[in-house]
Amino acid sequence: MSKAAASSSGWLNRKTLVYITVAIVLIAAGLAIHFANTGAISNAAQTVNPNATKIKVGSTAPTFSITSNAGPFDLASVNTPVFLEVFASWCPHCQHEVPIVDALAKEYAGKVAFIGVSGSPYGIDGSSPENQADIDEWVQKLNVTYPIAFDPDLKIANQYLQGGYPTIVMIDSHKVVRYVNSGELKPPELQTALNGILSSHS
Repeated sequence: MSKAAASSSGWLNRKTLVYITVAIVLIAAGLAIHFANTGAISNAAQTVNPNATKIKVGSTAPTFSITSNAGPFDLASVNTPVFLEVFASWCPHCQHEVPIVDALAKEYAGKVAFIGVSGSPYGIDGSSPENQADIDEWVQKLNVTYPIAFDPDLKIANQYLQGGYPTIVMIDSHKVVRYVNSGELKPPELQTALNGILSSHS
C-alpha cells in the first residue's frame, strides 16, 4: 500500500472513530434527558424509579387514606388483607399488569381489598403534570375495574414505591407488610403470596 493510501486509510479510520464517538455521546445525552424528565428508565421487566423507598416485609405498613373512583379508602379501617399497586399512567409495564391485577381483584373479591394509586408526577403522555383526567383516561383506556385513586401529592408513593413501576405491596389484616415487589409480575407468584396471607389471616 502506498504512503498516500495508508495516510488516506488512517484519516478515514480517525474520521469514522470521531463519528462513532459523537453518536455515542448524543445517544447518552438523549437517555440522560429522558431520565431527567421522567425520573425513571424502562427495561424489560419494569420501569425503574431512582427514588425508591426501603419498606420491608415484616414492617408495619404506613397508614394512608385516599378517595378512589370506588369511594374512600382508609387502610386503618380495612379488616381484610390489602393489595396495593403504585403505578404510573405512562408506564407500559403498569399497563401490562392491569389485566393481571384486574383478574386477581375479581378472584379474591370480598377476601382482599384492592387499590391502585398513582405514583408519578407525570401524566399519561410522560411529560405533563399528572392530573385526575390522566387517571380517568387510564382507567377507561385499559378497562380497569378495581379501585383506582389519584394521589396528587404522591404521599402514598413516597411511603411505598420500591425499585420500579408498578410496585405491588400486600398487607395483612394486622397491617403488616407481607409482600413487596415491582415490575411485571405473573399471576402464580401473586396468587401464592395472596393465598399465604389469607391462610394466616383465617
